Amino acid sequence: MKQQNISLENKTILITGSAGFIGSNLVLELLRVCESVNIIGIDNLNDYYDVSIKEWRLKEIEKTAKQHPASAWTFIKGNIADKSAVDSIFQNHRPQIVVNLAAQAGVRYSITNPDVYMESNLIGFYNILEACRHSYDGGSAGVEHLVYASSSSVYGSNKKVPYSTEDKVDNPISLYAATKKSNELLAHAYSKLYNIPSTGLRFFTVYGPAGRPDMAYFGFTDKLLKGETIQIFNYGNCKRDFTYVDDIVEGVKRVMQGAPERKIGEDGLPVPPYAVYNIGNSSPENLLDFVDILQQELIGAGILPEDYDFEAHKKLVPMQPGDVPVTYADTAALERDFGFRPSTGLRDGLRKFARWYKEFYKV
Repeated sequence: MKQQNISLENKTILITGSAGFIGSNLVLELLRVCESVNIIGIDNLNDYYDVSIKEWRLKEIEKTAKQHPASAWTFIKGNIADKSAVDSIFQNHRPQIVVNLAAQAGVRYSITNPDVYMESNLIGFYNILEACRHSYDGGSAGVEHLVYASSSSVYGSNKKVPYSTEDKVDNPISLYAATKKSNELLAHAYSKLYNIPSTGLRFFTVYGPAGRPDMAYFGFTDKLLKGETIQIFNYGNCKRDFTYVDDIVEGVKRVMQGAPERKIGEDGLPVPPYAVYNIGNSSPENLLDFVDILQQELIGAGILPEDYDFEAHKKLVPMQPGDVPVTYADTAALERDFGFRPSTGLRDGLRKFARWYKEFYKV
């Protein structure tokens, strides 16, 4: 086990993408478990998907923050691609821990809308790195740990499974994956040059209540409810390492407390205080089995009638560009260093999603 070298108590923590799926759940968890914490959130609330879900998440945070008056929650509507906005947050709030979850997500969207990926995932991340670098100006203690979201997409169509962080990931097959790999490279360079402790987390297919509507389980639910046909890619021969959002958040929280150590190498220069981990369920599910469990849970939650004809609303189609046939996480390093591996079963996770969906959309 790696030594926890950072306490979250009484810290100022910046969480970018705080109205997003993972970001909002992380804010909620930190407010619940820390006796006293100062959380600054930034999100541009873009309309890539239904903004009302992002607003709902922020309301949940407001409610939870009121129940924990010893902690502080500040939300800033802004874009990390705006350098002045990022610099102003660092100057006014001086965050000690930074968790960068703001990004333009989605593999398919990157094929038709590349500009927004360059803006958010590259320029935005560069602005965060620069702000971390300058947090040490004038001998200030500055940022103790930068944790940032990478993605299982960086593995591309690697044939070797499960995917290990030791594998070469030099052949991305989507622009989204290329931007995430670029984040890892930039973080490594900044860790080496400016001694910034940074940890990248490769997330594997995150799902759960109030998740992203562009994800399969959410989109399938919308379509089945409307009586439309769902398309199952690669003729159902895809496997995904579905990871429940609470497991992702628990992993992020533990990693935040274990920054890579600063050391000086034989050349008298910093050895980059840099790490990358997978966070996935390490048990890939076949897409057809996944759809089968989803339909059972949608019936169980009363969203769909018991006699719903699934076969009539299901179509097997070829693979989409940029997609990969399998995602499968090797989480040995996460278990070794942080004593944690995701454990929520797919049925439990989809049941919680179905209950949330029914309540949110008043089905």
